[in-house]
Amino acid sequence: MEPRISLITLGVVDLQRSREFYERLGWKRAVRAAEGIVFFQAGGMALALYPRTSLAADAAVSPDGAGFPAIALAYNARRREEVDAVLAEAEAAGATMLRNAREASWGGYSGYFADPDGFPWEVAWNPGFEITADGSLRLPD
Repeated sequence: MEPRISLITLGVVDLQRSREFYERLGWKRAVRAAEGIVFFQAGGMALALYPRTSLAADAAVSPDGAGFPAIALAYNARRREEVDAVLAEAEAAGATMLRNAREASWGGYSGYFADPDGFPWEVAWNPGFEITADGSLRLPD
């Protein structure tokens, strides 16, 4: 298996509400002809929103569950100042703020918000990570 992630699918309670949230953040919908699922291009990968019960049925697991989903998505910023701007943009779009940005023990700066379904997003600036012109993350050796 190649070391790659192509698509992240979030199981959401209300597909329209979640689509509108991400659109308010400036994400552009792709594959508009698809019904019952929403896709967004996210650099070299994609984010999909799919009804939680449908995603659970597709994976043959129970849709029940609450609390921390044991996953965090991340947006890495090019500059420290961008972290606060992105957190403010997310809050204006309807996100729940989980933790205001602060200096991180690893030398960067980060904060968290949750989307309408409670999926946590870290917004971080890491001085050791390069963000390329197309938004791709390049890790150091």
